[in-house]
Amino acid sequence: MPGLENDRYLKALMKQPVDKTPVWMMRQAGRYLPEYKATRAQAGDFMSLCKNPELACEVTLQPLRRFDLDAAILFSDILTIPDAMGLGLYFETGEGPKFERPVRSLSEVQKLGVPDPEQELSYVMNAVRTIREALAGQVPLIGFSGSPWTLATYMVEGGTTKSFSQIKKLAFAEPQTLHLLLDKLADAVILYLNAQIAAGAQSVMIFDTWGGVLSPRDYKDFSLQYMHKIVDGLVRENEGRKVPVTLFTKNGSMWLEAIAATGCDGVGLDWTIDIGEARSRIGDKVALQGNMDPSMLYASPERIEEEVQLILQGYGKGSGHVFNLGHGIHPDVPPEHAKAFIDAVHKYSPQYHQE
Repeated sequence: MPGLENDRYLKALMKQPVDKTPVWMMRQAGRYLPEYKATRAQAGDFMSLCKNPELACEVTLQPLRRFDLDAAILFSDILTIPDAMGLGLYFETGEGPKFERPVRSLSEVQKLGVPDPEQELSYVMNAVRTIREALAGQVPLIGFSGSPWTLATYMVEGGTTKSFSQIKKLAFAEPQTLHLLLDKLADAVILYLNAQIAAGAQSVMIFDTWGGVLSPRDYKDFSLQYMHKIVDGLVRENEGRKVPVTLFTKNGSMWLEAIAATGCDGVGLDWTIDIGEARSRIGDKVALQGNMDPSMLYASPERIEEEVQLILQGYGKGSGHVFNLGHGIHPDVPPEHAKAFIDAVHKYSPQYHQE
């Protein structure tokens, strides 16, 4: 692939041969790094950090200076689209994101516009361009978005929730209203991810954090069909190479076959499924990303190494595995434990890629 020193992440997603299993971490630019905390303090707050392309670039590159990672991921937030729709996103310390104006009625949904990525979300595209230039072909850049269902959850609930009562009330009492919202969000995500690809993202990922709170039938109805619509609407080739797309539903292991059938290139796995079982179910169709329990990074470096070996062994020989955690790295993990994890993947994986 032209212009990339290390393309094993893209190759693994396309199930092409690699010399070792590529590895990156969800939330690899984040609060477990002291340098991230310093840059965030400089920005003033989290959204100011997201909206400053130079500082967003700086925090994207910080983990790559410390660790031998095979990909960079755009530093941003999944709630940029609802924020651009004018819902008044703000962050309460210790409580996570909140919206001043939650969306709960048909008239409120009808009023929402689909944001123009180069206008209302131009700060994200500027960050992509800045990061891509700064990477100078070292590793590929991953762009991302939240899934329509996950975005809708925050928009309807007005923030984080344990019960999901407002979104499920809408789903079951006024399904047509929720479908209208999800359809608008799918259109917004297609535009947003295609703009990231045009700006330089070489792979994209859709995070369906809350898909796992749905029943099997409702998952397909309210979450999966909209991710499928996005996959169908994405630009899949740019700069003369394929742009792979990965779908990740937390607690989605019962629906792996349906996720793989969307036409995506990779399926993200959380830690609640054995990777060998996942491979036997869908590994001939798609690449798999995952799936070490993020809490394993609290263990000793020796135990982390052992876990990496067990997961590599579970996946077995051949390409099609992107090593990752089963969800984002926790903020209080020691950075040297993250290093032990990443180094172990590169140390023990070559034997699975020999002819």
